[in-house]
Amino acid sequence: MVVETTRDNICVNHIIGQKNENFIVEGDSIIPDVKPDIISEVSASGTVCIYKKEIIEGKVRLDGCVNTYVMYQADDENSSIRSLNVNIDFTQMIDMSNVMPDMNLETNVKLKSVECKVINGRKVSIKAFVEVNVKVTSNENIDIISNVNLKDIQMLNKSLSVNSLVGRGTAKVYAKDTLVIDNIDNLSEIMRADLHILNKDVKISYNKVLAKSDLNVRLLYLTDDNRINSVQNVIPVMGFVDIENVSEENIVDTKYEIKNLIIKPNNVEEHSIYVEVELEVLCEVYKNQEINLIQDLYSPKTSVTFTQKQINIMQRRESAQSTCQIREKQTVPEIGANKIYDVGVSVEITKQTILNDRILYEGELRLSYIYNSGGGVDTKNTVIPFNFNVDFTGVTQTSNIDTNMEIGMQDFIITEDGNIDVKVDINFNVTLVKNAEINIIDDIQEEENRQVNSCSLVIYYVKSGDTLWKIAKKFGSTVDEIARINGIENVDKLNVAQQLFIPRYNG
Repeated sequence: MVVETTRDNICVNHIIGQKNENFIVEGDSIIPDVKPDIISEVSASGTVCIYKKEIIEGKVRLDGCVNTYVMYQADDENSSIRSLNVNIDFTQMIDMSNVMPDMNLETNVKLKSVECKVINGRKVSIKAFVEVNVKVTSNENIDIISNVNLKDIQMLNKSLSVNSLVGRGTAKVYAKDTLVIDNIDNLSEIMRADLHILNKDVKISYNKVLAKSDLNVRLLYLTDDNRINSVQNVIPVMGFVDIENVSEENIVDTKYEIKNLIIKPNNVEEHSIYVEVELEVLCEVYKNQEINLIQDLYSPKTSVTFTQKQINIMQRRESAQSTCQIREKQTVPEIGANKIYDVGVSVEITKQTILNDRILYEGELRLSYIYNSGGGVDTKNTVIPFNFNVDFTGVTQTSNIDTNMEIGMQDFIITEDGNIDVKVDINFNVTLVKNAEINIIDDIQEEENRQVNSCSLVIYYVKSGDTLWKIAKKFGSTVDEIARINGIENVDKLNVAQQLFIPRYNG
């Protein structure tokens, strides 16, 4: 006979698969007729855009492009510096077993570097080195028995705090602005574009999450009188993600991904550049939920049987933010007192060590200077090693952590002594996910007319590994009765060879 039970429901977000993969996006490009021939590359940079991503059975497909800018020395009488803007489309298939189309897909795409090779004066070959982290998850609603409606039932309970998934959703948002340049500058062409998402924040309203951030845009451009200049602006980004039953107490995790990018000069007399960036915002919402988990059960009067199944759950999800401030003076003889046009900034973690309540990062801040070399434009790459600690209560060597870094404030000033005063903030966003395997009791059946031993009292000597629960279940008694008769105050403490009087139920 099936036993009547009370059940609680939780929504579990299972990680089906996670993979980090590197791939190369490459293509050839012809120099437009309106531009002079190329002699050599000065620098190359770019931005990855993901148009579409989907799960095919056993695979993940990414469709996108790398928007590249190549600065080059031109084959003209002035050996001037010009630029080439090339979009290279790609389709990347990533093998992942057990993934299905109805699962959730999350990607984090990073452009590692761009290389340009001159084939001839009118043709170049471009390679973009891309790194992508792919995570596929699946949502499952699970009923957990919290109480059994049977007289004299004995239950071994455990209270467990879990992060139950409230919901997830995406929204398409746009960052649009017109960047005004100096009035004396007649814009000729865009030479470089750097984009960074900063200052992520969320606000929760009725069934919606308001995702807010800033898009920092820095553009390097060429004027029609062959001067190089730059313009920078911060564009506010805001979008609503619809998620039912969200509340202010919930844990909200947001991620941004660039889907498309438009950068185009306005009319020369307007002295401005139009920027439009299409972004996808992914939002996941969790709530802390206390569940009463039944570890074991039995009845002294009747035979009770049950089945068990094991599931993986997200027990805890927490985040920590910290900023690494790098302040250093660099001596770069090649630059000296010359003007710095722009600096490409990237960060690489070379070693990660997890200690109790602390994470130690060893990394490199990589700087690519574009500067006036006197006779033209040149580049110089430097590296600043750094160590940084992120305090994170509860993190241990077995913790599953995910680290994302954003370049915040950056400033490079040439001082009177010829050194470069470097100021760069690296914003660390660290997420800790603690998963747990739990046993769920299900399908409880009661068998009537159980035969019980007529003996009403047993003398038992405690063995290694015994608990009061195991002893009570073995002899058809109860923990409370054994503790009462033997004067046991702490039911979790037994001594080997300890003598116990065990009362039993009679039929």
